[in-house]
Amino acid sequence: MSVLIKNGRIVTATDDYVADIFIEGETISAIGKNLSVKADKEIDAAGKLVMPGGIDPHVHLDMPFMGTFSSDSYETGTRAALYGGTTTVIDFILQTQGKSLQSALDEWNGRANGTAVGDYSFHMAVTDFNDETKKEIKTFIEQHGITSFKTFMAYKGALMIDDRQMIGLMEEVKANGGLINVHATNGDMIDYLVQKHRSEGKLSPLYHYLSQPEITEAEASERFVDMASYTGCPGYIVHLTCEGALNAVRNATRRNQKMFVETCIQYLIIDASLYEQEDGAKWVMSPPLREKKDQATLWAGINQGIVNVVATDHCPFMWEQKLMGKDDFSKIPNGHPAIENRMELLFSEGVAKGKITLNKYVEVASTNAAKIFGMFPRKGTIAVGSDADIVIFDPKEKHTLSAKTHHMNVDYSGYEGWELTGKVKTVLLRGQVAIDNNDCKVPKGYGQFIKRNKVSQII
Repeated sequence: MSVLIKNGRIVTATDDYVADIFIEGETISAIGKNLSVKADKEIDAAGKLVMPGGIDPHVHLDMPFMGTFSSDSYETGTRAALYGGTTTVIDFILQTQGKSLQSALDEWNGRANGTAVGDYSFHMAVTDFNDETKKEIKTFIEQHGITSFKTFMAYKGALMIDDRQMIGLMEEVKANGGLINVHATNGDMIDYLVQKHRSEGKLSPLYHYLSQPEITEAEASERFVDMASYTGCPGYIVHLTCEGALNAVRNATRRNQKMFVETCIQYLIIDASLYEQEDGAKWVMSPPLREKKDQATLWAGINQGIVNVVATDHCPFMWEQKLMGKDDFSKIPNGHPAIENRMELLFSEGVAKGKITLNKYVEVASTNAAKIFGMFPRKGTIAVGSDADIVIFDPKEKHTLSAKTHHMNVDYSGYEGWELTGKVKTVLLRGQVAIDNNDCKVPKGYGQFIKRNKVSQII
């Protein structure tokens, strides 16, 4: 199968030009002006942006949490991602305390193999680092191509590890060419505040936010940055939300330290005032939404090159599941649906409103994630030899987001009624037209697991 995309405005993290793209099989074969080649399928992209497929390195599909599961499976979640222009996702395997990393990988493979529609990879969340777990790190990096390991500084008694385990894991991961992802919030302080608010009868979703003040994230981020500095291990802070946490990273640059930072689309565009609404549970996530001043900081961080990636932390729950906490905020499953909306929201709120350039958009939505997580140049760019993961995007088309029209398996939208400028029109995944005219053309099981390369602190 060959495809010729003609006359599109090709935008990568570094380039912006009009040309044709010739695709043979799964990869890009040639790029040039007025290519004189014959293809099985021809697409006229005149007037459209042609960009690399998006990479969302922070999703939770079919994830067990608080006695239930996130509502998007690998099939529905990766299909919804494709509709929104994201061709590759990285999900989190969660180790069960007392069990091996391999047993967790087997469990997640059982969910993803043969069901994913889009491409995917895994991070390994280490919740029980010990002598046996330590022996598995090298195997995961060198044999499985899983090169990133997540730690939680919160969720005590379930996912959280202490600083002693963190240092030991960092040393082992560094020695084998991997990277540590971290959920950086102070779990002990949060637990104290949750119990304090509950004991005072303060049970609405607003107190989810008030139980995780900015200092809980700023303190943990600074502690993680310091431990990474001491060990020399590459570090990546997931879903960073606030000025205090970003300043911990800014301060580290003064000692020549590099720390990768991810934020999520919701932290750039919505704020904590939503928790005072009757349906505030829709936005209960951890860390919580923050303030307007934090949004300004995050946009500045993107343009300063300190915030490297915009992801989603997509972890959807049906409204009925959210109502598990209708009488107690601490029982609301944490999570937010956004896997389908990220690329269009970031374009509309970022590029169309003049906050970021087109090149920066591609960088934070795709290219940096590919580089940080060992997939570049196979993914994250438009170049000869790269996978033909391509989004054809109309920068002028206006449309409205709604749960009635989205493809995520969740019965509400965090962005109901938002009017956006810019629409995904056609998506190719490894040379196949995956989305066209709002129709999915590839079947369940088309998605492949992507083995990743070792990483460094340089992108």
